[in-house]
Amino acid sequence: MSIIIKPIITEKITKESEISNRFGFVVDRRANKIQIKKAIEAAYGVNIVAVNTMNVRPDRSTKYTKSGLISGKTAAYKKAIVQVQEGETIDFYNNI
Repeated sequence: MSIIIKPIITEKITKESEISNRFGFVVDRRANKIQIKKAIEAAYGVNIVAVNTMNVRPDRSTKYTKSGLISGKTAAYKKAIVQVQEGETIDFYNNI
């Protein structure tokens, strides 16, 4: 089971990483905080102080088109915000 799916790189998360060493990840929905902490420490070689998780609900949308009513939804996912120990950082751009 791969716990870390991908990092979240948005303006809000980037600002949090600069100010308070907090980074965001999309993680497996079945993973708990302890598994997330161990996976990120192993993958990036940093010490994690805190892990906050949240389940993001799917967004539903309805569109009225010429061919009729089209409804759809986005996928639900689990988001983890991890706080790294002071003085350490995670570099997402080192292998581009």
